[in-house]
Amino acid sequence: MSTNLLVQYLVIGLIVLASVLIVFRKLAPTLTNRWLAAASIYFSRSGHASWVRAFGQRLQPKQATGNCSDGCSTCGACGTKPPAAARTEPMPLEFRPRQ
Repeated sequence: MSTNLLVQYLVIGLIVLASVLIVFRKLAPTLTNRWLAAASIYFSRSGHASWVRAFGQRLQPKQATGNCSDGCSTCGACGTKPPAAARTEPMPLEFRPRQ
């Protein structure tokens, strides 16, 4: 295997890994926040090097601000969102002949 092919595989692998992490973060934010908090606690221990502790501090998930306009719904004080306006009339189907 040539060096260029190995570099190409590494770059593609990193792109795919980043894409999977982004999608997983969008689909399961609570789970990924728990994982980030656990990793942050592990890396922030006093026995690690200073750059590892700094990395652990950067991994900490963002906390909810407590502002009712941010929609975090962690405290339950914001209430439920109003349902979207539903159509009262059914939309008819239109079949058109091919040209």
